[in-house]
Amino acid sequence: MQYRTLSNGQTAFDVSTLCLGTMNFGTTTAPDVARAILDRFVDAGGTFIDTANNYSLGNGGTGRDSEDLLGAWMAGRGIRDSLRIATKLGAAQKDPTKPISSTPPTNFEGLSADVIRRQAPESARHLGIEHIDVLYGHVDDRDVALAETVAAFGELQRDGLIGIAGISNVATWRVVEAREEARRQGIAPYGVVQQQYSYLHPAPMVGRNNFVTPGLLDYAASTGTDDRPQLAVTVYSPLHQGAIARLDRALWGGVDHPTSRVRRALLHEVASDLGVTPNQVALAWLLGAEVPVIPVVGVSSVAQLDEALGAADLVLDADVRARLDAEPVGA
Repeated sequence: MQYRTLSNGQTAFDVSTLCLGTMNFGTTTAPDVARAILDRFVDAGGTFIDTANNYSLGNGGTGRDSEDLLGAWMAGRGIRDSLRIATKLGAAQKDPTKPISSTPPTNFEGLSADVIRRQAPESARHLGIEHIDVLYGHVDDRDVALAETVAAFGELQRDGLIGIAGISNVATWRVVEAREEARRQGIAPYGVVQQQYSYLHPAPMVGRNNFVTPGLLDYAASTGTDDRPQLAVTVYSPLHQGAIARLDRALWGGVDHPTSRVRRALLHEVASDLGVTPNQVALAWLLGAEVPVIPVVGVSSVAQLDEALGAADLVLDADVRARLDAEPVGA
């Protein structure tokens, strides 16, 4: 396992460069299987674990199932201090009688100061911890003044409830604005942004703000100075929910286009040449990029986790990376 430092200019700590996503833990991933995955992850040196307060609502869960399972597991193993826990708020149901959707009407709680102040302590309670290492706004909220959202996260940081604040599913310009607002208020800025990202890229579209963009990576690379505190990038769906490994699985979320299909086939060719799996190449491509990111890997078995762990030390040679990054032929 490899490690890197997260920082917002005031708080800093190390995390494993693979983050374990626990979205379905306690629901579609049975509790005993989830605990076995968690055990294997930490035994392999993993320290960074990701959850949220609204997961699995559509799969018969309460939204906090993964937080509850993670909290009980940490208490049982007595290893809280060796881990870095990230959770998210703002995308739970505003009206519990209506469904959540990623397209309007979303029915998200949003990122008002009231929601942040109310839901952050609840997450800590369900996790059984006194301090949340990373707390994300789950989805950017443009209906609330940015100054209000930023101030509320700053208040939690000052009170010691959270270490580093972050934001997810957001346009790059909003990240920059939020960090500038934090500077104006004299508080620590967002130190992490979580977006969707994989070897397969979506077609460009105005309003598609949940993917990593070259502009975001360029901005992140410019941070880490006294006047521009570090911004790390974590990424969800790095294996495109199984569609990287399986050529028969449909692509989704704007990624279903000829270029992606050519790139996916190339990934399989490279993996075969290297004697590793396509998933391992896809993760190594992210980890060893010019602007490296932290993949949030969601798995449903120990075997799937072991495959992902095999990418932690896989270094792609320059010629391999050049082959993967070349302009696709036939797209």
